[in-house]
Amino acid sequence: MANRRILIIDDEEDIREIAKLSLEIVAAWEVLTAPCGEEGLEAARRQRPDAILLDVQMPEMDGIATFKRLRASDLTRTIPVILLTAKVQATDRQLFAQLGATGLIPKPFDPLKLAGQVGSALGWTGYTGHCAKTPSTG
Repeated sequence: MANRRILIIDDEEDIREIAKLSLEIVAAWEVLTAPCGEEGLEAARRQRPDAILLDVQMPEMDGIATFKRLRASDLTRTIPVILLTAKVQATDRQLFAQLGATGLIPKPFDPLKLAGQVGSALGWTGYTGHCAKTPSTG
């Protein structure tokens, strides 16, 4: 399968790093990161990722506002967005579905299952969930 490019937009550095390492090691995807909605919008316009993982709760511009701005731009409106959130109540899920989010991954997530969850939400075939590459030892 062709290498995929994922953009992670999350204000928590630890979450960005864990998700980045997980997707790189488990799925061998190229991963870009942004610490806030504004930088995420710019990265999405410049880099045109295959998908975006977007944190819902961020200061300044939250994930919902960022998502709406992604959808308002001709350059980014077709990029699938998966929301990362601790909000998993039925009303929250309904709101996210109405917005047109491609998927929802609850926080905290399991780093070993993240690539499988992303691939499943996006309908990416050919991803088995097994390690595509292994970190070097030594």
